[in-house]
Amino acid sequence: MSIGEKIQTDIITAMKARDEHRLTTLRMVKSSLKNKEIDKREALTDAEETQILTTLIKQRKESVEQFTKGNRPQLAEKEQLEIAMIEGYLPKAASEDDIRTIVQGAISHLTQDGGKLGPKDMGTAMRVVQQRLQASGVRADGKLVSEIVKAELAK
Repeated sequence: MSIGEKIQTDIITAMKARDEHRLTTLRMVKSSLKNKEIDKREALTDAEETQILTTLIKQRKESVEQFTKGNRPQLAEKEQLEIAMIEGYLPKAASEDDIRTIVQGAISHLTQDGGKLGPKDMGTAMRVVQQRLQASGVRADGKLVSEIVKAELAK
């Protein structure tokens, strides 16, 4: 069952349970998926659906940050609940240790020819790390990945 299909069945469940907040959040997610599908003019792949949900989570995190700065805790809490709901449809997030292991493997792969990588090789290392993360089927926060890659390259 794809993410879109699962969201549709959960919308029906939320309607029956009269869970208004969950229903509006799921409808917003479904509309984002549908808009992208219309733009693309064909069905979305699982990777594209995951990417859209990741973008929605990132937007919510930025909103939480702004609401917290603006002393609006109720709105920040609402956004946090939406983040939790959306994350339920995504694959498991990688832990910091998992990311560090993948980053170290990618850097050792890049230095096989004997060269030493430095901070100027950040782009190359990030591309390899992102490919490895995608291949492993886990998701990771790009900001955290970037920080770990930067720290590993500085060694």
